Amino acid sequence: VQLQASGGGLVQAGGSLRLSCTASRILFSMYVMGWYRQAPGEQRELVATITRGGSTTFADSVKGRFTISRDNAKNTVDLQMNSLKPEDTAVYYCNADRGSEEYWGKGTLVTVSS
Repeated sequence: VQLQASGGGLVQAGGSLRLSCTASRILFSMYVMGWYRQAPGEQRELVATITRGGSTTFADSVKGRFTISRDNAKNTVDLQMNSLKPEDTAVYYCNADRGSEEYWGKGTLVTVSS
């Protein structure tokens, strides 16, 4: 199983980035897909999740700014991040979870400058 994330980078506050995660060697549609993040010195935290049917959840800190979407035919899950803030700076991780099995990608760094 491989979760390959891309799209991180450096952006100014107020800007946008789109993260993408491509999954391989899993029955993608069976998993709840999510994005988590970990800032330096902090614990990993949930950013957003999306079920196979398209139901979404978001951390309060990103509601109204981030959206999550998935394409079950392409095995991809995207995180569109708008109105970025310096406190969004973190390594972002793609996650696939179906309870009995859970997988993590290696992460992609997002840096938001003030």
